[in-house]
Amino acid sequence: MKRVVVTGLGTVNPLGNDVTTFWNNIKAGKNAGQKITRFDASKFRSQVACQVQEFDPSGVLDRNEIKRTDLFTQYALVSAVQAMEDSNLDLTAIDPFDIGVIWGVGQGGMQTFESEVENYVNGDYTPRFNPFFIPKLLVNMAAGMISMKYGLQGINYTPVSACATGNTAIMDAFNYIRLGKAKVFVTGGSEAGITSASFGGFSAMKAMSTRNDDPQTASRPFDKERDGFVMGEGGAALILEEYEHAKARGAKIYAELVGAAMTADAYHMTSPHPEGLGAAKAMQLAIEEAGLTPKDVDYLNLHATSTPVGDIAELNAVQKVFGADSNLHVSSTKSMTGHLLGAAAAIEAIIAIKSINDNVVPATTNVTELDENIPADIRVVTNQSLEKEVKVAMSNAFGFGGHNATVVFKKYEG
Repeated sequence: MKRVVVTGLGTVNPLGNDVTTFWNNIKAGKNAGQKITRFDASKFRSQVACQVQEFDPSGVLDRNEIKRTDLFTQYALVSAVQAMEDSNLDLTAIDPFDIGVIWGVGQGGMQTFESEVENYVNGDYTPRFNPFFIPKLLVNMAAGMISMKYGLQGINYTPVSACATGNTAIMDAFNYIRLGKAKVFVTGGSEAGITSASFGGFSAMKAMSTRNDDPQTASRPFDKERDGFVMGEGGAALILEEYEHAKARGAKIYAELVGAAMTADAYHMTSPHPEGLGAAKAMQLAIEEAGLTPKDVDYLNLHATSTPVGDIAELNAVQKVFGADSNLHVSSTKSMTGHLLGAAAAIEAIIAIKSINDNVVPATTNVTELDENIPADIRVVTNQSLEKEVKVAMSNAFGFGGHNATVVFKKYEG
């Protein structure tokens, strides 16, 4: 199996429209929660979200391209352009069939779908749909547009595993490179789900926080008073590269991707297994594939979304894998960014990588009192980031349908 390294990063998300701003805000414990401005949410139970601010895709797309793409594709393209520039890849020196795009999206063009259907229903029912209606809403269009932007002719598709999607995409790209089927992948995920129908659906499930009077503290994983997640949006891109290829061109290497695994709970449509059996197995398999032991892992970025059931189920899984005798610290950065759905794992992969680069474990913010059901031997970093040597960092992502996905990054040592 070939080695795989990370040579480029890019992001657009509620805490920053580039990696440096994003990471500095994560370390500082900034929170992106606010009252929704994208649409009138006054009639919904939940009225808060983490929205991308001051986003301008015109530096990447021309006016016609913007009209022909949904917001989730625009987030993908801007993130991918940042990552490609960061990687300093010379595309003239590599066969375009050796570079692929595996890009995760959970919902696709929700705003496009809503606006087109609304226009149809509110009109005279004459079928005057936009000719770009279907291309704009398709979940695979982000991957397609990234490939067209750069002429990348290798493996190209979009996996969907709900909120585990970002890690699923990263894992697939990792495996294709290891098998020698590509030298480079643009991978990650994007989502633009802050729309009236998408938001309303989650609100109707009573899955989201109703702390509408205090949006910045609404996302509070592990806190005794947590009452649901806060929706976020955005995208993040990683350039994964075969190690020898990266080394030969003198690439900057952020970290090595050493393990990844997926399992299924086979339990419930929307709830995790209460004992975290599937999640525990995914973590165990990813660690084993990396050639490591649980004692080698320094930091785990948890999926924990701030739901009463999900947070504890995940920590039960962590306890099964790591026990009391470990070097592990854990946190949930969704307390700051909100939950980016299909893009969540992509931005959290960047956080795991940057924690290795800077030897910093970011905090779970907004914790006033820890839930008494949290296992006592799990060290949750709360409210202030922790300076600590991080040689190995993991990131969990779980999705409706019982999907579990874990990735493991290691400090690059040549």
